[in-house]
Amino acid sequence: MKKHVLLMFPLFTLGQQIELLPNPDIKIIKAEASCGICIFDMEGKSCELAVRFKGESFYIEGAGIDDFGDAHAEEGFCNATRSADIQGEVIDKRFVLTYFKLKAEKDQAARQ
Repeated sequence: MKKHVLLMFPLFTLGQQIELLPNPDIKIIKAEASCGICIFDMEGKSCELAVRFKGESFYIEGAGIDDFGDAHAEEGFCNATRSADIQGEVIDKRFVLTYFKLKAEKDQAARQ
């Protein structure tokens, strides 16, 4: 009788940046990324990652607030705003990501 071995790999890793591939045919949007409730004063029930561009804020689909480290850490999304390049579209008042890349921390300091 043959034995089958099932290998389990984690589907996520803590602290890793999610980077979907950009579509070269769609313009990349320069946006701010942070907690919708803590930083952008949006309505909601719990901390959730949001983006703001062109004066509007949207909760996002496709990445979570803790996918980039602890949201409640000193530089986490509940305490800081980060610059990001994004692509996607607004569907039902949420921004559905097709691409999301945070700017490097050193780029953040240079902009301030």
